[in-house]
Amino acid sequence: MMKERTNKVKEGWGSRAGFIMAAAGFSIGLGNIWRFSYVAGNNGGGAFLLIYVVLVVLIGLPLFLAEAGLGRKSQASAITGLRKLTRKGSPWVSIGWLGNITSILITSYYLMIMGWIMAYLFKIGSGSLNGVTSDQAAVVYDSLVSNPLAVIGFTLIPTLIIGLVVSRGVKNGIEKFVKTLMPILLIMMVVLAVFSLAQPGSMEGVLWYLKPDFSKVTAGTLLEALGQVFFSVGIGFAAAFTYGSYLKPDKSDLVKDGAWVIGLDTFIAFISGLVIFPALFAFNMAPDSGPGLLFMSFPALFNQMPMGQLFGFVFFALIMIAALTTGVGLIEAIAHNTSELLGIKRKVSSWVILGFIFLLSIPSILSQGPWSSVQLFGMDIFGLIDYVSGNILLTLGGLLLSLYVVFKWRFKNFLHDINIGTDNLRFPHFGKPVVNIVIPAVIFLILISSAMI
Repeated sequence: MMKERTNKVKEGWGSRAGFIMAAAGFSIGLGNIWRFSYVAGNNGGGAFLLIYVVLVVLIGLPLFLAEAGLGRKSQASAITGLRKLTRKGSPWVSIGWLGNITSILITSYYLMIMGWIMAYLFKIGSGSLNGVTSDQAAVVYDSLVSNPLAVIGFTLIPTLIIGLVVSRGVKNGIEKFVKTLMPILLIMMVVLAVFSLAQPGSMEGVLWYLKPDFSKVTAGTLLEALGQVFFSVGIGFAAAFTYGSYLKPDKSDLVKDGAWVIGLDTFIAFISGLVIFPALFAFNMAPDSGPGLLFMSFPALFNQMPMGQLFGFVFFALIMIAALTTGVGLIEAIAHNTSELLGIKRKVSSWVILGFIFLLSIPSILSQGPWSSVQLFGMDIFGLIDYVSGNILLTLGGLLLSLYVVFKWRFKNFLHDINIGTDNLRFPHFGKPVVNIVIPAVIFLILISSAMI
């Protein structure tokens, strides 16, 4: 009965561009904007970029096609879809459960970070950060994150935006949202890169970022590149599975669309470095990563730049867009699964899930302030959730997905199903060793390395 009800209300993308923009928007997140470029610069610059592109084609694209392809094949969310493809109670269904649990945990602190970004949008737009030094910016950042009431208030804004988008459905909500925001994001990235490159002394930052230095390439570099591929593409969240389920099985070119998604994701990651590092080096500021760069170094940088307040506002707006499109994908995957499992309406499941995750974000918010002394396994609550979900559960889900392709789907069937609807770009027969051996081995290596950290 539940199955019949689910199929009756099944939605789909209104256009091919809608799927590409939505899937790319999910993949393009905060890590693309600042982490990728910093990792590249510290691991051989152009050499790292070359390694990354090779790995994203060999590993990222097949994994994305596998997850989205299962969604298209089953025409259902990850948990329900894997039950249809195997059976209820099958161990393979754990792929869907892991994806949803991981998405819930990651979204719980992702909302908090979006709250920080929203706060900085207001601060920069109002001019309250004008004239701050790096030391003063650090005080502003510490003051914000240690104030749970302020963070909760700012976090509520992106939470409501995501809820309004997801609750409106695929065509009228998600597709319209990403079709509006993704072109804006791409244009903003290019404009900011041109502006950054125009600053005197910016070429030093370009060389630091792009100059090939193979002497810095080590086994650790390969592992960093593999990890970046895995997390940047967004495998294991159940989002690609969900977005794939809205494709028409016989009328969608998944291989070509997947190539577009991976290409856009990689382009944004690459060009973000051309926004960040030319500006940093032009004004003699050391490159950094994480909150240190985003919330402390950059506000001081904007004060040194011509039209710095405008640059800063546009930059944080760009980051907010990337975070929102990722947040929409995360919530959509969880809400779709919940709707199918419980047989409830999309609007109800969307707001219930979002409300639950918003409440779940509060311990992470408190862990940066009043609960900062609470330590579990040597980490605060935010750090522990981040480690368990990102390093363990996400990678484990990806490993199970790759093993499903090898042992349950089988390469011959995988090849046939993925290439349905393709024209001139097809997944190749010679990809079998990569799918059956290389990808599972690589993900297992990432999982073991993460567990040992």
